[in-house]
Amino acid sequence: MVICDDCINVLKKMEDNIIDMIYFDPPFFTQKIQCMKDSNGVEYSFSDIWSTKGEYLDYMRVRINEIKRVLKKTGSVFLHCDNSASHYLRMVLDDEFGENNFRSEIIWTYKRWSNAKKGLLPSHQTIFFYSKTNHFKFNTIYNEYSPTTNIDQILQERVRNNKGKASYKYDKQGNIVIAKEKKGVPMSDVWEIPFLNPKAKERTGYPTQKPIELLEKIIQISTDEGDIVLDPFCGSGTTLVAAKILNRNYIGIDKNASAIALCKQRLDAPVKTVSKLLQVGADAYKTKNDEELAILHMLECDVVQRNRGIDGFLKKHYLDAPVAVKIQKSYESFSEAVELLNNAGKRKKCSFTVMIRTSEGLVDSEIAIPSNMIVIDGLNLQLNSSLARVSNG
Repeated sequence: MVICDDCINVLKKMEDNIIDMIYFDPPFFTQKIQCMKDSNGVEYSFSDIWSTKGEYLDYMRVRINEIKRVLKKTGSVFLHCDNSASHYLRMVLDDEFGENNFRSEIIWTYKRWSNAKKGLLPSHQTIFFYSKTNHFKFNTIYNEYSPTTNIDQILQERVRNNKGKASYKYDKQGNIVIAKEKKGVPMSDVWEIPFLNPKAKERTGYPTQKPIELLEKIIQISTDEGDIVLDPFCGSGTTLVAAKILNRNYIGIDKNASAIALCKQRLDAPVKTVSKLLQVGADAYKTKNDEELAILHMLECDVVQRNRGIDGFLKKHYLDAPVAVKIQKSYESFSEAVELLNNAGKRKKCSFTVMIRTSEGLVDSEIAIPSNMIVIDGLNLQLNSSLARVSNG
């Protein structure tokens, strides 16, 4: 069910205790007009401007009160916000749901490009997780063990002494007690999920759109198939799409007619972008070995992964342009390495390029070095050359 109206009007008509889970991504008190266009030039916008913080909090409080009323006693609520008013919203939630029913402060963290704002780069948003009672539904999701986890932590049972310190458990004969089967590490309250990039298939052009993978986690931990999920500020409908994919029933409400139209369109043909980062992990994107990283860090470079022509850029520009650095690979001839670096440097409009030569065996005897390319022998070549001179001297 998708409804075009102010959610307060719809909520007041609902019966008590009928919804299993409620997620809402309301206005954040950014004091801005949120506006964005899709690839076809269709504009979506809504106002997040308020006369006072008090007006905003009153608006939120009456809706949160109704949200609590329609929520089942086994239900949970997830309020999505950022640092604009999160500390105030936490107090409202404490008042409405009770401090004892606070469950988690979920941190959604993501990578962002730097901006000109002075201070720390904002790269997370907050999702407050509250239940209506202590008898709330919760499904634990397990993740793989960290690479730093040793075998004993997986296989051996652990106990705490009277001082609360954890140690491995032994039986009366002094033998190690093997732990029961483990499913992995329970999911924490910090979720690293990539922000939707401009070319993502599920990207709609709606401002404040969240990734489906984020909503799927919320729905999975708090509901079962067939449960009812409500989003009273459904926007482009991400919550509803995630609920449909996971075989949950859903109700979406938004007073923006263009948002409701977009929401219905997405529900007719759900599209989800699968994050390769989440599938393979960040380490899969790393292409530099320890030796190459040591060289690049010694030269004070910003490391570049997954690029054949450039391994890094000097942190300092010369002639108001970047300087690219490449380390000759063991499988590359010198001419191949020079050509790759030269072409990549031209594409990136570099003032100079720096080639680190690492192999004598693959060097071409006669090759034209571009005038803006500096060739430096790697430490191994320098050492071998010095030893040869000393030996022959």
